[in-house]
Formats: sequence, structure tokens, C-alpha cells
Amino acid sequence: MMGAKYLTKATNLAKHIISAVVQEGDTVIDATMGNGNDTLYLRKMVGNTGKVIAFDIQEKAIENTKKLLQSFHMADAVELIHDGHENMDLYVFQEVSAVMFNLGYLPKGDHHIVTKPDTTIIAIEKALSLLKRNGIITIAVYHGHEEGMIEKDQVLAYATTLDQNQFHVLRLDFINQKNNPPFLLVIEKK
Repeated sequence: MMGAKYLTKATNLAKHIISAVVQEGDTVIDATMGNGNDTLYLRKMVGNTGKVIAFDIQEKAIENTKKLLQSFHMADAVELIHDGHENMDLYVFQEVSAVMFNLGYLPKGDHHIVTKPDTTIIAIEKALSLLKRNGIITIAVYHGHEEGMIEKDQVLAYATTLDQNQFHVLRLDFINQKNNPPFLLVIEKK
């Protein structure tokens, strides 16, 4: 049996959508740095003239991301910030074309350290204010754990309140998969 080629996982769908929006020279945000895979992807997208600003509250995430970027010789044009994504407005002062979120916990990290609904919603609000017209926010929602279920419900409740005259909000689900697979929320600023 062959594996899926296009609809593989929420993070790959996010990257595909982001690739239609981000151009070389853009400024973008990785709101949940994790192990640096999205940071690296965004760095490749913005090229040498763009900028990636990445956030995480865990020192381990920053170390992992720095190593990954260095292994690809792409540590330049990336700012790694050891702070919560809810404080992004303290570090980002220009419009951005895209913001990526992967909610939940650091893969291969401490599963007790997770994103929280209150700070995530604050971060989404701040990301929306920084987003340029036709910019995109992707939010991979991992809800296969108790805290993730709570965060999912609150993030979805928030997203449904966004003014349809200002934003398009799309939810992409793998509806035939078991064990609460992650889904993707995409917000476009009109």
C-alpha cells in the first residue's frame, strides 16, 4: 500500500498554504518554535533578505532550533526569542505575511509543558494585528491530550467570533482518522 502524498498531516498542509503567501524578503513568525522545523521552513521561504522571528518558552526548543538552523547554514535572518508567543508584540514592529502555530507540547519534550488557551488566544489576537492584508495564520491544533481538548474548544470558540468582513477562517480536518488527529485552522486577513 502506498502512503499519502499530499494529505499527510496538518503541518504539511500548513506549509503548503504558507508557500502560496510568503515571498522572499517577507517577515514571518513561528509562534511555537518547538524543534525548529517550521522555523527552518519559513527561513527557506523568506530567503536571505527576509526575516523569521520565532518564539518558545523552553530553552531546549531554542537549543534544538539553533542546531537545526546551523546544520543547514540558515541561522542568519532568524531571531530566536525565549518568551511566550503572547508577547510577540514586544519584539515584532512591522507587518508580517504569515504566522505559524503548532499547539500542544514540544515533541520529545516534557509533555507537562503545553500551550495554554489563554496565552494562545492572546497570541492569535496579536498575530492578527501584525498580519498584513492577505496574510495567513496557520494553527495546527493537537487535541489528543486533556489540555489540548480544552485549548481546542477555546481556540475554536474564539475563531468563530472573528468578523467575516475582516477575516476568512477555515478548518481542515482528517475526518476518517482515529485518535483525535491534529487539524488545521487557517485565518486569512482580508
